[in-house]
Amino acid sequence: MKTSFRKEIVAAKPEHAVEKVYAELGSKHRVKRFHIKIANVEEVSPEQVENPLLKKLITGEEKVGE
Repeated sequence: MKTSFRKEIVAAKPEHAVEKVYAELGSKHRVKRFHIKIANVEEVSPEQVENPLLKKLITGEEKVGE
């Protein structure tokens, strides 16, 4: 089964972002790492972030949870 999706992750390095995606998919959906194929990892500017919680965290508008 093939499902395409986009995931926004805050990470210091691309390797850390890949690791986080593997960990989240494995824990939430019980998918093994060898079944996951990551096509690309790219850095996006704060203006391009779509997740509202990440946008607030990155831009520093307010503390998360407020």
